[in-house]
Amino acid sequence: MSIVRDLYLRYRQLIHEGLKFCVVGGGGVIITDGGTNLLVHVGLDWLVANVIATAAAIAFTFAGSRYWTFRHRAKAGRRENALFWVLAVVGLLIQLACLGFVTKVLGDTKGVLPNVGLLVGIIVATLFRFWSYRKWVWTAPPAAAPPPRVLVTDPASPE
Repeated sequence: MSIVRDLYLRYRQLIHEGLKFCVVGGGGVIITDGGTNLLVHVGLDWLVANVIATAAAIAFTFAGSRYWTFRHRAKAGRRENALFWVLAVVGLLIQLACLGFVTKVLGDTKGVLPNVGLLVGIIVATLFRFWSYRKWVWTAPPAAAPPPRVLVTDPASPE
């Protein structure tokens, strides 16, 4: 049992951030998937619909990530915002590659396969975003310096 506890204590921050990221990301997935399918239903192309829906989802996930998931990490102002959006667009390109493969290369624009391509794209893009946001956008606070070593001598012992 101590092995499990030790692992938890060692990775506690990663576990908590990962779970919060999944909750925020779940909202983003609903917005992306639901929005894409709704916009396709009203006549837009799959890729155009995905860009619009993902832009809305990115705005939602930025707020959730900044003010909940990574609120304890350093804030870098404009740099943070710009980097977040650049990496989010890279994630969007990953999604579009998966969705475009299904709809443009395979030619399937009806049925389940475009949604499978969209889901695969969302999963791969989400993994990329979690890694990249932790690494470059909301970096970990610097580790605290270890306390200085103080040699304590016993006053009763001769030096």
